[in-house]
Amino acid sequence: MPEDVQMNDSEPQPAAPPPAAAPAAAAPALSTLHHLKEIASVIEAGSLSREVRRISRAVRLTVALRRRLAARDVSAFIAFALPASSEAYARLTALVPKEDDTEMEVDAAAPATQVSIKHGLPEIEIYCYLLVLIFLIDQKKYDEAKACATVSIARLKNLNRRTVDVLASRLYFYYSYVYELTNSLAEIRGNLLALHRMTTLHRDELGQETLLNLLLRNYLHYNLYDQAEKLRSKAPRFEAHSNQQFCRYLFYLGKIRTIQLEYTDAKESLLQAARKAPTTARGFRIQCNKWAIIVRLLLGEIPERTVFMQKGMKNALTPYFELTNAVRVGDLELFRAVADKFASTFSADRTRNLIVRLRHNVIRTGLRNISISYSRISLADIAKKLRLDSENPVADAESIVAKAIRDGAIDATIDHANGWMVSKETGDVYSTNEPQVAFNSRIAFCLNMHNEAVKAMRFPPNSHKEKESAEKRRERLQQEEELAKHMAEEDDDDF
Repeated sequence: MPEDVQMNDSEPQPAAPPPAAAPAAAAPALSTLHHLKEIASVIEAGSLSREVRRISRAVRLTVALRRRLAARDVSAFIAFALPASSEAYARLTALVPKEDDTEMEVDAAAPATQVSIKHGLPEIEIYCYLLVLIFLIDQKKYDEAKACATVSIARLKNLNRRTVDVLASRLYFYYSYVYELTNSLAEIRGNLLALHRMTTLHRDELGQETLLNLLLRNYLHYNLYDQAEKLRSKAPRFEAHSNQQFCRYLFYLGKIRTIQLEYTDAKESLLQAARKAPTTARGFRIQCNKWAIIVRLLLGEIPERTVFMQKGMKNALTPYFELTNAVRVGDLELFRAVADKFASTFSADRTRNLIVRLRHNVIRTGLRNISISYSRISLADIAKKLRLDSENPVADAESIVAKAIRDGAIDATIDHANGWMVSKETGDVYSTNEPQVAFNSRIAFCLNMHNEAVKAMRFPPNSHKEKESAEKRRERLQQEEELAKHMAEEDDDDF
């Protein structure tokens, strides 16, 4: 994550600092440990006031400090936040690597406003687990990170507080992530299912969202698409609480629908995931676009060139651009060359099996071009132009043409006696229903976008009560105006 989030220093400045010593005096106050203590204060305030919003803010601030974390800062923060007699303190200090005392920053003199908060708050304890886990993953100490994640998950099972849900959801994510880095996701599948059941019983909807996505990712990692669909269809559904988790869910749903040959639904889910994803999530949006391009090709559509020229995605989408060009031209030989050239890329993206399905689309596109160019052509010439490499290419060409005619891909007939394909005259496309279907899809997209925008609107709490009080106040003012007018009329009558 780029370090573009800066925290404002709330410490009051000295009355008359010396000009030369001012930068040196301010440096310790702006250290990483100082910011961690401020984050702990935010978590403590959110826990005492039961405001989940503050806990979420603390998580965002931690992400901003992620690259600046050092072992000395983490150890000092654990000593600041946790009682030395607690079990969490002993476990976490044993997991954090030790550094030389000579490398310690001069940060022992904390500001007067930062008092140690060793109250044993569950939120502070879980945050310390999360901080250590993130630090160990960044340091690539995966064995220690797995031990930390296992201990933190065991601690979470004994908590049922809404202010812990945000921190717990991040712990679930890194718990699965560290096992994915060590290629051992199958080991925790049972634990993830148990955690999902626990969050359902605790009515922790954010935890349910996170764990459902982690389970879907776990199944899809091992190509268990049927099990993933069974879990997805049986899991309880509710209004999304996290845009990031909802985007991930749409991406996994699109992948499942693609494997199940439900290309229309897959296209809608993948495009929606790419559109809703944050602009900073470039890697996620690239994956969504890769799968969406394949799905559109399988539907017989050709993606626009602007899809491949998006900022920051041009190089990553180059293999799919060349693949799209081969499908658009209908050249089977070019299609094979592109598939072989970028075989490693397609295998890494897990789209190799889908590209195999595109062979039929390439043949159909080439056949459509032939039917438009020739009013009558022999089946042998069709086999040569399509470059069919089977033992009996003429028979294969005949079956391909027959299937295309039956599916409505081309408007032609087969003369079996002479071995010809006779194309019919192409009519005016504007006399068909195709323009109506195209406009209908665009209008439906705009309406869906409007409905999603309306659903995404957020209102302050008790806004309906404020509206009622405003109406009552308006009625009261109206009654007062009528009463004043009536009294004025009575005064006029007296005169």
